[in-house]
Amino acid sequence: MAQWCQLQMLDCKYLEQVDQLYDDSFPMDIRQYLSRWIESIDWDTVAVQDSLATIRFHDLLAQLDDQHSRFALENNFLQQHNFRKIKRNLQDRFQEDPVTMAMIISRNLKEEQKILACAKEAEEGEGTVSAMVVEKQKLDNKVKELKDKVQFLDQMLKNLEDLQDEYDFKMNTLKNQNELNGMSAKELEREKFNTARMCIELKQNRHDVVSFLNELLNLTQSFIQDLISEELPEWKQRQQIACIGGPPNACVDQLQNWFTAVAEALQQVRQHLNKMLELEQKFTYENDPISQKKAHLENRALELLKSLLSSSLVVERQPCMPTHPQRPLVLKTGVQFTVKLRFLVKLHEFNYQLKVKAVFDKDVTEKKGFRKFNILGTNTKVMNMEESNGSLAAEFRHLQLKEQKLAGNRTNEGPLIVTEELHSLSFESELHLNQSGSPGLHIRLEAMALPLVVISNVCQLPSGWASILWYNMLTTEPKNLKFFLSPPSAKWSQLSEVLSWQFSSVTKRGLNQEQLNMLADKLLGAKAQRNPDGTIPWTKFCKQSANEKAFPFWLWIEGILDLIKRHLLSLWNDGCIMGFISKEREKALLSDKCPGTFLLRFSESSKEGAITFTWIEHDVHDKPIYHSVEPYTKKELTAVSLPDIIRTYKVMAVENIPENPLRFLYPDIPKDKAFGKYYPKPSETQEPMDMDVPENRGYMKTELISVSEVHPSRLQDNMMPMSPDDYKALERYVSPRDIDAVMDLQDLVPQEPDMSCSFEALCDL
Repeated sequence: MAQWCQLQMLDCKYLEQVDQLYDDSFPMDIRQYLSRWIESIDWDTVAVQDSLATIRFHDLLAQLDDQHSRFALENNFLQQHNFRKIKRNLQDRFQEDPVTMAMIISRNLKEEQKILACAKEAEEGEGTVSAMVVEKQKLDNKVKELKDKVQFLDQMLKNLEDLQDEYDFKMNTLKNQNELNGMSAKELEREKFNTARMCIELKQNRHDVVSFLNELLNLTQSFIQDLISEELPEWKQRQQIACIGGPPNACVDQLQNWFTAVAEALQQVRQHLNKMLELEQKFTYENDPISQKKAHLENRALELLKSLLSSSLVVERQPCMPTHPQRPLVLKTGVQFTVKLRFLVKLHEFNYQLKVKAVFDKDVTEKKGFRKFNILGTNTKVMNMEESNGSLAAEFRHLQLKEQKLAGNRTNEGPLIVTEELHSLSFESELHLNQSGSPGLHIRLEAMALPLVVISNVCQLPSGWASILWYNMLTTEPKNLKFFLSPPSAKWSQLSEVLSWQFSSVTKRGLNQEQLNMLADKLLGAKAQRNPDGTIPWTKFCKQSANEKAFPFWLWIEGILDLIKRHLLSLWNDGCIMGFISKEREKALLSDKCPGTFLLRFSESSKEGAITFTWIEHDVHDKPIYHSVEPYTKKELTAVSLPDIIRTYKVMAVENIPENPLRFLYPDIPKDKAFGKYYPKPSETQEPMDMDVPENRGYMKTELISVSEVHPSRLQDNMMPMSPDDYKALERYVSPRDIDAVMDLQDLVPQEPDMSCSFEALCDL
């Protein structure tokens, strides 16, 4: 089994480790779509040979072009855009240094192998990779057994046909007097004896064929039961998890292979039954097993095929607005959404035979206040074979919803608010399959998307997404549209994992245990002691205020997620932000650190998301003093990046020279080492009075810095010495004489040991 397939079947915790391996330098999209090609190359050798690395780099670009062409044939505009961007980025990064790319791929493949090995060691018993892999191997073995038995049945029928033809020839010979004229009585007796023995052998072979066919159908029935009752529901559950940010669910191809293998076997069985009927028409006898069992075997094979096909239509990609790809199942009226279906039985006779129709809120009974919607756009599609993988699929790309306007009172008077009102989207089709000599098939097919939330304003998106999270975290029932009439509570063990997924799905880092501990205390209370079985009601998660603040817990988390995506993504991915930590824990961590050690945490008082930093100093008695700056919101971070704020941050009193108190990022990383790569690159400076440079136009350059102003009496006894860089920057605007005068004045001002910094301001220099 391919390494990439093995990885996708691991538990969630291992998949998150795989996710950490891939970033913009080498995106996971390449690993996913080019997995076979990547694993066919010896990248260790490529990484040490410049010429070979260049060849493989151009081979990779060609592979990307081929995949882009497949997307073009599928009219998959989004992936076309993504792969064009990926190709440009690869060329920018590795065109001159393809060896580095080879080293990255080689390293990632080795790390994947380590993850597989760790997963294998962690398993109990004989240490198999995972229960899912073991189950897959069992099903693969069943497929092989099924194919072998079908092939063996085919050989049995050929032998039976040959034996029956030979018996028929001998019987006709015995009946023809002219053929017997040259035979003696003894030879004639021997010929009759051989023919009688052949008849006994023929009857036994017929009995063996019927028995073997019955055994084959038993195996097929067991296999179908495994697929429909276990594998398909498990795949749908993994899809639910993937929809709410969990590990990607990429096993549909394997499911399709199993379904197709069983369907092909049943089609061959039906052909073999037709062959058996032909043999029966040529020769039959009393208690002929074919005559006795043919109707039963035909009906059984037909019912098994119908059972398989009726479960083969699935929603491969759940409804999603292209504008919000990480928020599936939340649809806005008037905005187009996409959804993709797949028929798991990949047989050419089904190509262009299935016409699928989308139906909204089918079988939903009339309920007061329950909104109704019409589907706009082309709501019927014909399924056809995709060029990329040969799967039978149909993708709806231009559907949108429009609310039906009711006469009279248009307000929602139902028991649920808009973002808790669940809707259904189902897909219907009919399959007609005829086979000469066999009864025709007419099967009604249906697939249903996961329940949807329909919003009318984008501001409802966070609350709508909260409903999707809660539903898919707590139930696997796809039709429970009344779920929020009495929503169950969630265990902290469930919710903590889902919360971590919200971060890992949009960044490269989920939440660590320290961060989850803070959130557990916030939701459960300190007395619960972070009990994994502690329960959180739906109202506390999404409706009630968190810690007596004026907004719910989830909206606070959503604001922080948006802040990270817009302004803090690289810092979060690199682990610079501690983020979720209580003030008490913050002091405990900083208490024994050097003065100037600071950490970054999210504000608990900002609904829109804000970040602050806290640092430690010591008074003259060596007592720790903690200072926190007023949180920075999206507004401030839009003007100045957080690394720049940290680089230029100053504490200033009227009589004192401004200084930057931030020295080490917790635990002991020098500030410039932690954030240096984010600082703006120094530009080539011009002479102040260079008249040949038109850009100057007589203006002095300005720089936004963040300053906390405090009364001099609140400064600590000994000012920290300025770094050479700080002194050089200050010297550009203040003369050395003025600096000395200020320093002399500072020596005359009485100092108080206590210092605090409670607010910040943005200033131009």
